[in-house]
Amino acid sequence: MHMRRRGAIKGYMVGLIALFGLYACQMASNSTPPQQEPPSSNPPPTTTASESEPPVYRYRIVNTFPHDRNAFTQGLEFHNGYLYESTGLKGQSSLRKVELRTGRVLQIHRLSPEYFAEGITLFGDRIYQLTWQNGVCFVYNANSFRQMTQFRYDGEGWGLTNDGKYLIMSDGSETITFRDPETFAEVRKITVRAQGKPVKNLNELEYIDGEIWANIWYSDMIARIDPQTGIVKAWVDMEGLPVPNRGSEEVLNGIAYDRQNKRIFVTGKNWSKLFEIELVEPSKAIKKP
Repeated sequence: MHMRRRGAIKGYMVGLIALFGLYACQMASNSTPPQQEPPSSNPPPTTTASESEPPVYRYRIVNTFPHDRNAFTQGLEFHNGYLYESTGLKGQSSLRKVELRTGRVLQIHRLSPEYFAEGITLFGDRIYQLTWQNGVCFVYNANSFRQMTQFRYDGEGWGLTNDGKYLIMSDGSETITFRDPETFAEVRKITVRAQGKPVKNLNELEYIDGEIWANIWYSDMIARIDPQTGIVKAWVDMEGLPVPNRGSEEVLNGIAYDRQNKRIFVTGKNWSKLFEIELVEPSKAIKKP
């Protein structure tokens, strides 16, 4: 998610490579990632029949669009024909309205240099934007980008989406928090797990047809999560997207959904491309060697 210390990053890469070799069914780690709140004190339940190995979907690219190579993508939304994007890094954080076809930035609000912007979501006529370690959620008018208010929260902010009633937030751990859009107060939490084991590093979020989709930081996997139970219902393996000159820090991060036309868009940090994809059923998916 962020440019953290190399030692921590290398540790994550080794663990994730091994875990995703088993299609992420055993991807949870027992260690607490740096700069992260400790896991919930409630242990995950024992694996049941309803938590059998989740199916793994692949993808087909429908369209490819240009994307700003300088955008360190932290949040992505699609609304009324346009993309809305949050970009991170201190001194470079912004909120943007982007033309899908050309990738051109039509409107931009730049954050003060001390803020590291994170996930965003559109809720009614407002845009909510998290910050990583600043503990601030900014709220803007969706049309003018004028700041309307802000909320404080404890811990880190990573991904943000909504289900039409509540804001849904990740903090980099296995916990997803549902919040009141009027007060930002916690309503409830779920622990995300696959086969009874916690799934950490939940990053950018999108709510798609009754599921929470979550990028898993430093991987090419997307988890499709039951918002009531926290169980991973399926994985989407995005390995192999044709991103030229992709660096090690330029991870998959950014999911947007066009609800009217049922289109799914994905991109990543400092990617030069944004992709419209459709899923390939597990029975037809290309198996990994």
